[in-house]
Amino acid sequence: MKKIITITLCLLVSLCLSACQKSVNEPEAAPAETEAYTIGICNYVDDASLNQIVNNITKQLDTLTEGSDVTIEVLYDNANADANVMAQIISNFIAKEVDLMVGVATPVALNMQAMTEDNQIPVIFAAVSDPLSCGLVDSLDKPGHNISGTSDFLNTKNVLQLILQQNPEIKKVGLLYDAGQDASTKPVEEAKAFFAQNNIECIEKTGTNVDEIKLAASALIAEGVEAIFTPTDNTVMTAELSIYEAIVDAGILHYTGADSFALNGAFLGYGVDYANLGKETADMIYEVLVNKADISSLSVKTFDNGTATINTDIVEKLGLDIDALKTQFEAFCTKIETIQTAEEFE
Repeated sequence: MKKIITITLCLLVSLCLSACQKSVNEPEAAPAETEAYTIGICNYVDDASLNQIVNNITKQLDTLTEGSDVTIEVLYDNANADANVMAQIISNFIAKEVDLMVGVATPVALNMQAMTEDNQIPVIFAAVSDPLSCGLVDSLDKPGHNISGTSDFLNTKNVLQLILQQNPEIKKVGLLYDAGQDASTKPVEEAKAFFAQNNIECIEKTGTNVDEIKLAASALIAEGVEAIFTPTDNTVMTAELSIYEAIVDAGILHYTGADSFALNGAFLGYGVDYANLGKETADMIYEVLVNKADISSLSVKTFDNGTATINTDIVEKLGLDIDALKTQFEAFCTKIETIQTAEEFE
């Protein structure tokens, strides 16, 4: 009996020693390797629409990487519409060897494209109205270079139709824009053709900064225009808070190419949902960085651009009926929303 017990104890000790030896000799499972990336975002100017895009890019990237082994560090800077500052920001991104750049608005995207020809750093652009005409891509389906992104293309004819729906007898309309903005070139040409076809006098006033836009707006008011049209022009967008009161006091309706104009006091903004555009831009960034998508074959994303955003504060000041306006506009809109005057989106 003692012999059996002794043998049993020896076996147990042997098994324990074997297990201990195994645990010492076998390495612990290696932790999952973290995929770490750095991107550089350059915003063209500080305005509500572009800021909304940047905020939604970073928010969506946080959502996409939450709980995963992927980290995406975001370096952010704003060029404030200064070409020299913009070039320096992009140079800094290159020096820091970012894995991808994000250019918010056409001027930034064009500069990033030019400055990555040699190093081929991937570039995702956001809110470029006409990436084909400005030469960013070979086609919307297959960009063909180290660049792709999201477009806020404006359906100019539809937003101009709203002017006629609200006032079929209108005789004089003003165009307010920055002639140096690529996003304004095509819509302004389309607007001039549209007004000529409808026998409406068209007066153009331009500016390159807030002070010049204020003078241009005052000149249109003095000319007696009944409505003003501005496309997705970032220079005017930056000035909107400075001009909207004079425009509404003159009884003029300001029709524009983005909801941020309406947020800042324009009568109406028309176009894409910029919050969603930012989210979709982030999805493209993730596809290129993490899923290794071929950016040269990654189609440019376009969106429903028929959302009209009406400023109810302006409607009230002008003594208009919001329900009547919605009825007048519905045939040319996929969606009609309302907003009140503020500096930034909540």
